[in-house]
Amino acid sequence: MSTNHPYITIKSRVANSSRAHTQPQVRRTDSIASKKGKVYLVGSGPGDPDLLTLKAYKLLQRAEVVLHDSLVSQEILSLVNNSALLVDVGKRASHHSKHQSEINDLLVDHGSSNRCVVRLKGGDPFVYGRGGEELQALVAANIAFEVVPGITAASGCASYAGIPLTHRDYSQTVMFITAQCKNSEENLNWPSIARQNQTLVVYMGLLKNEVLAERLIKYGRAPDTAVAVIENGTTNSQRVITGTLRTLSDLVEKHRVISPALIIVGEVVSLASTLDWFTDNKLIEHTNNSDIFYELEEAV
Repeated sequence: MSTNHPYITIKSRVANSSRAHTQPQVRRTDSIASKKGKVYLVGSGPGDPDLLTLKAYKLLQRAEVVLHDSLVSQEILSLVNNSALLVDVGKRASHHSKHQSEINDLLVDHGSSNRCVVRLKGGDPFVYGRGGEELQALVAANIAFEVVPGITAASGCASYAGIPLTHRDYSQTVMFITAQCKNSEENLNWPSIARQNQTLVVYMGLLKNEVLAERLIKYGRAPDTAVAVIENGTTNSQRVITGTLRTLSDLVEKHRVISPALIIVGEVVSLASTLDWFTDNKLIEHTNNSDIFYELEEAV
């Protein structure tokens, strides 16, 4: 990754410009300057390190302790202050290095140590990131905190796949759901989720893709509704596999899709082939016709 980080670029442009005094200055917040004894809940975005916010980058440079999820890339972790303590507290569907209660305890322990502590999460910490639960633990322990939003996977991955989440001709509403909540398939309002002309974004839905397709069709979504599965979104290993709701399980299986992956259901997916701009993207149009089906290795 280039070391020409956006923050550094902004500073150099100002320094080299003959009109430097007219250029806007990057605001230095008092909260970062007085960083001791506070926990920062920081979103790292969907994967591309260039999508970090300036505030997130500055905090990583000043952090003394960073508790990070497993989905935070090494490229992003390489931006952390070299003297900082890195603690992997990642949770994946099949393996938890730490349970949520243990993560909460670690945050309280480190947050009580009068150090600058960063809790670094993939995407946005308030969108299926359990950030609210962690802040509740800090509130109970009377520990100061701040929240630094990140680009959530729905926005980042859809943009890098050339899929607008809304479009006047196709979709006027967007709904985010997760398939990982306890008994989520029973608790969700399926008639509302299955409405036509609505973009549905499913977080952590890979393992329950069969249930997802079955329920959506049962409650009214057309079987031929366009679907995309975005694997490793916004990174140089991104794959976007498009098909229909009826073929969702088939495309996940035959293309050997692995986590992290995001599922998008809706008419806007049909625009992916036209609006595909990301040079590292591998767009695969799935088909059930075995005569023209190509192997994964050929596709990538």
